[in-house]
Amino acid sequence: MFLGTHTPKLDEKGRFFLPAKFRDELDDGLVITRGQDRCLAIYPTETFVEMTREIAKGSVSVKKVRDYQRMLAAGASDTAPDKQGRVMIPPMLRRYAGLDKEIVVVGAITRVEVWDAVEWEKYSEAQEEAFADMNEEVFAEQ
Repeated sequence: MFLGTHTPKLDEKGRFFLPAKFRDELDDGLVITRGQDRCLAIYPTETFVEMTREIAKGSVSVKKVRDYQRMLAAGASDTAPDKQGRVMIPPMLRRYAGLDKEIVVVGAITRVEVWDAVEWEKYSEAQEEAFADMNEEVFAEQ
């Protein structure tokens, strides 16, 4: 489970230090891909494989299924942290998320998200006000 908010810096090669508390779960390999809301999502390889098995069950005759499968796979990059615990984000994904030097790494339970620091601040502030009301909506169906 991934929890917490961290603020490592992105270096000139597009690498950042993975927070120490996330390393054990991601040490064997990870997949970085586009996330919703213009952030990046990082999954343990095994979790990503399980997720894509579910996505692959969708019919390719449905345009939205094809589109989602393409965008997810085309933007995905499998890698592993180096010996220092750094992860390199490919240039295409850095452009997608608007990442420069200041980033925020957020634990999002099943995944790690990487945000541009300014965009995270905007998103977080906007969601903070609605957070209490979300509880009723998110858990209403359970």
